[in-house]
Amino acid sequence: MTEKEIKDQICDICHKMWQLGWVAANDGNVSVKLEDGTFLATPTGMSKCFITPDKLVKINEKGEVLEGAPGLRPSSEIKMHLCCYAERDDVGAVLHAHPPTATGFAVANKALDEYTMIESVIAIGSVPVTPYGTPSTEEVPDAIRPYLPYHDVMLLQNHGALTVGADLITAYYRMETLEMFAKITLTAHLLGGSQEIPRDQIDRLCGMRPKYGVTGKHPGYKKYNKE
Repeated sequence: MTEKEIKDQICDICHKMWQLGWVAANDGNVSVKLEDGTFLATPTGMSKCFITPDKLVKINEKGEVLEGAPGLRPSSEIKMHLCCYAERDDVGAVLHAHPPTATGFAVANKALDEYTMIESVIAIGSVPVTPYGTPSTEEVPDAIRPYLPYHDVMLLQNHGALTVGADLITAYYRMETLEMFAKITLTAHLLGGSQEIPRDQIDRLCGMRPKYGVTGKHPGYKKYNKE
């Protein structure tokens, strides 16, 4: 993809996040790694519904602005994004949002760690809640760092959700899967509880990841974490 196409894609994803109610006001942030090792990121203090290509900023691995309109700076959560790229060579995009149901689990400090839905087992596996960290500080990167070798999707305690992917569409799909899984899990518990898939069937489902072209990490399955 050209840089222009990537910028357009970032804007499209930002608008979808806002339309789906995953973000409000200035919430959420998106970044993509470019071929030259620099990054495109959404600016701080701006609703995702107002993001246009000219409002994106280009930064280096230290978070320093290389290109951007006057007065615009990268998201205050850029340290979290850069941590993901530094820890994972396979990560090409990072997405942070506050999807309401999944964030409800994060606020309740309840991990989405039940293997109950076929699609979520294959796509994301269990989703942990990372320890609380004050936004825009090193506390957040420090909180997520131990989970990055095993998870592509995380709940941030009292905060929201984080997904990573080889590209932006993959990271976006993982956020969609997370929110749908959270809604289904909540409904199942209201109906009396979830029925977990037997372990041998979980293994079969995880073994289907290559067939479906699923990349990234999967908690508990070493052969996928070596990808």
